[in-house]
Amino acid sequence: MTPREKKRGDKHSRRTLARLNAVQALYQLEHDPQAPKTVVDEFLAHRVGAEMDGDQFKDSDKPLFEDIVLHTKERQEEIDLLISGALEKDRTPDRLEVVLLAVLRAATYEFLARIDSPAKVLIKEYVGIARTFFTGKEPALVNGVLDKIAKQVRAAEFE
Repeated sequence: MTPREKKRGDKHSRRTLARLNAVQALYQLEHDPQAPKTVVDEFLAHRVGAEMDGDQFKDSDKPLFEDIVLHTKERQEEIDLLISGALEKDRTPDRLEVVLLAVLRAATYEFLARIDSPAKVLIKEYVGIARTFFTGKEPALVNGVLDKIAKQVRAAEFE
């Protein structure tokens, strides 16, 4: 592996970890009504790249993590409308498992605001994150919902 490939791989894993951390922070915000900035600061100070109980946590793309958490919460109403439109008729965002909803919200925010990442890459990333938490049909649900949302908000990428 060349130094460039190593660097690229490291960047990729740092971005993936930032997304995973963002999902965890969004989950926490659903259960603990703190200000999003407080939760972000807590993650950055005590979890992201920190050592805890003798375990060294990997560092992540901190600006990406902060952006996803803060702006997903800021745009949550708009994001939830997009998610609602992509779900089956008998499902609503408020009836989804909280981690699943956090995955969908973070990805939808990135579709809307982080045009530096292609939609197909984001779908793959967030389906992988869903697999971190779920072993059932949830990753397939994430794939289907994100595919619908991506085709709606980033139609040009699918033409």
